[in-house]
Amino acid sequence: MTNRRDFIKKVTLGTAGVAIGSNTMLKSSTMGMSAKSYSSIIGANDKINVAILGLGRRLSGFYAPISEKQNNIHLSYLCDVMKSQRENAGANFAKYIDYKPKLENDLRKIIDDPKVDAIMNATPDHWRTPSSLMALKAGKHVYLEKPCSHNMHESDLLVAAQKKYDKVVQMGNQQRSSDHTIEIMNEIHNGIIGTPYKAVAFYTGARGEVPLQKKAPVREGLDWDLFQGPAPRREYTSETWDYNWHWYGWDYGTAEAGNNATHELDIARWALQVDYPIRTDVEAKKRHFLDDGWEMYDTMYATFKFGNDTVINWDGKSRNGYDTYGGGRGTIIYGSEGSVFVDRNKYILYDRAGKVIKDNKSAAKEAGTALGGGGDMTTGHVVNWFDTIRGKGTLTSHIAEGVISQAMVHYSNIAFRINKGFDIDDKTGRMYDRDAMALWSRDYAPGWEPTV
Repeated sequence: MTNRRDFIKKVTLGTAGVAIGSNTMLKSSTMGMSAKSYSSIIGANDKINVAILGLGRRLSGFYAPISEKQNNIHLSYLCDVMKSQRENAGANFAKYIDYKPKLENDLRKIIDDPKVDAIMNATPDHWRTPSSLMALKAGKHVYLEKPCSHNMHESDLLVAAQKKYDKVVQMGNQQRSSDHTIEIMNEIHNGIIGTPYKAVAFYTGARGEVPLQKKAPVREGLDWDLFQGPAPRREYTSETWDYNWHWYGWDYGTAEAGNNATHELDIARWALQVDYPIRTDVEAKKRHFLDDGWEMYDTMYATFKFGNDTVINWDGKSRNGYDTYGGGRGTIIYGSEGSVFVDRNKYILYDRAGKVIKDNKSAAKEAGTALGGGGDMTTGHVVNWFDTIRGKGTLTSHIAEGVISQAMVHYSNIAFRINKGFDIDDKTGRMYDRDAMALWSRDYAPGWEPTV
């Protein structure tokens, strides 16, 4: 962990140095691995052969960056364990490209193909780190959707593997590539609201009732064994393979914190310029549709305290759509001389008296609380990854930085699961609680344990 911390310090140039402007000119971004180290792998004008792993609700966000001619991308494979997902993805991409990528069930076959340069990983949470580690070992660059890991142990492995194999690993927290967010972060760090001392990150949704799990024959076209992959084996239940795996226990998902809080907690941490907290406490419970199949909390208020007397709160309401903060998701940053509201489409700057000083609505369009989606931010974030692979850019969300934001998700989930808060070593990220540390990793199916 100390080695990881040293590594993070080396690759981080400091959030105060973030430049203002287009997505592709982040010369002094917070994730400062030198792009020159990759330029000998993919030439500046060479085609990049890409495969997409996981063809669910994030797929539409990849149409534009892959199909736009100037990006010079060849989509080699579309991979999913469900046949209908593969076929639908192929039909949808046919609207954007004039060739047919191969449709594949088993991601291991794609990773073994030496012609594939890079993978875009949108597999379920339990698959994301293990499959990314396989890809890195095989010499592939990785675009890794959030949450980048299922647990803290996997975060360690990701950082170690990126360093060992020297590949470009971008975490899919796409607001890091948002022009208006970059602009206001730079202003905050230059003192526009005085000294920032608190941030409230929030998500407000109105998810409905979730079916109870029922034993059933495996769905036609589904490779259930491969869906489970690294997770312990169990019998198939009727609603699991699709989106509801998020809510059916901890074998596959990371709850709403992993599903959505990752984004806004990352913005909060970026604004306050903090790394690991020194303490985490949560109040969380299932409060809606008490007899349905949802097995985790659907309401959470988490508090993260940091060593510089700053605090971040996460207010997650999955199934109560009351608009507390003036938007379905976003982050509010409080400072000694003013405040900022920022979400995916705008920021609003207030003075200390609450008067609006600047209302900057971005021209960008990015999905908010709706399932799936994509938009300008996703496109810019993926293109930033392409540019860095070619040696023409610098990552806006290097994995060594991304895992620190991801840690806050894991801390909140662990606090809920053990029903108590705990102190944290802000230098190493380790928790000063035996019960909490018991959840540092997870049980894996025999033979599927992830390694670097």
